Amino acid sequence: MPGHIHFHPADAQGIARVIISHPGKLNALDIAMWRDLRAGFDAIRTQPRPPRALIVQGEGGSFVAGGDIEEFPRFRFDPATLADFHEEIVAPALEAMLACDVPLIAQIEGACIGGGLEIAACCDLRLCGQGSRFGVPIAKLGFPMAPREIEIVARVVGETVLRELLLEARVLSAEEARLRGLVTRVLPDAEVAADAWRTAQRIAELSPQAMRLNKQALRHFTQGPASQRADREPHYAYAPSAEHREGLAAFNEKRPARFLDPDDPAR
Repeated sequence: MPGHIHFHPADAQGIARVIISHPGKLNALDIAMWRDLRAGFDAIRTQPRPPRALIVQGEGGSFVAGGDIEEFPRFRFDPATLADFHEEIVAPALEAMLACDVPLIAQIEGACIGGGLEIAACCDLRLCGQGSRFGVPIAKLGFPMAPREIEIVARVVGETVLRELLLEARVLSAEEARLRGLVTRVLPDAEVAADAWRTAQRIAELSPQAMRLNKQALRHFTQGPASQRADREPHYAYAPSAEHREGLAAFNEKRPARFLDPDDPAR
C-alpha cells in the first residue's frame, strides 16, 4: 500500500495539520511522499491567507521510521539515480519546509528515525512522548547521510551529537534527545497530541506578522549574520503595520490583542 501526505486546511483558529501516513510501515517515506511533502509546502507559501500554525505528525502512533527500504534497490546502486533522489527529491522537500514562514510544530510519537529526524529538524518546535526514539542508524544499512541533509540536521542537533548518531548509529531515548537539545519538551505519550494542539493555539493567538518575520530572521541567522545595515533594513518595514499598532495599543489599554486577517469582516 502506498503512503500519503495529507495536508489538512486550517480550521477557524488558523491551525492546519500535515499527517504523514504509510500504514504497516510506521509511516516510512516513499518517493511519492517526499514529492507530495515538497508540493504541499510550496503551496502553503503561495496561499493568500496561510495558516497561523501547522502541526506535523505521523499517523497511528508513530512519527516517521525513515525511508521505505523496499524502494531502495530501485535507485540506490547507481550514482546518478542516487544523487537525483537526494538532491532533487529529498533535499527540495526539506528546503520547502525550511522556507515556510508558518510556525511548524512536530508532534512526535514513537519512531523518529532517518528521514523522520530530518523532517522534525525542519520544524520550529519538537514535542515528543516519553516512548519516542531518535536516530539515523543508516550505517547499519551500508550508506551515509547525504551532504545537504547533514547540514539541515546539524543545524538543530549540533555537530557533536550528529557525529554520535551517524558514527555510532546511536538511537536516543526521548530524555537523551531532550538533554542534547534535540527536542523542545518530553511529555507522557498520551499527552503529546493535546500539548501540540495547545501549543498551536497559543501561537495562533499571536501576531502572524511577527511569526513570519521571526522565521525569516532566524533563517538568515542560520546562514550567517547580515554584515551590512542595508541588508537588515527590510526587516523594519513592519513599523506602520496594523498588527504592530494593535499589539502595542492592546498592551497600553490592558486588553487582549486581536490580530485579525486584513480581510476579516470583524476588523
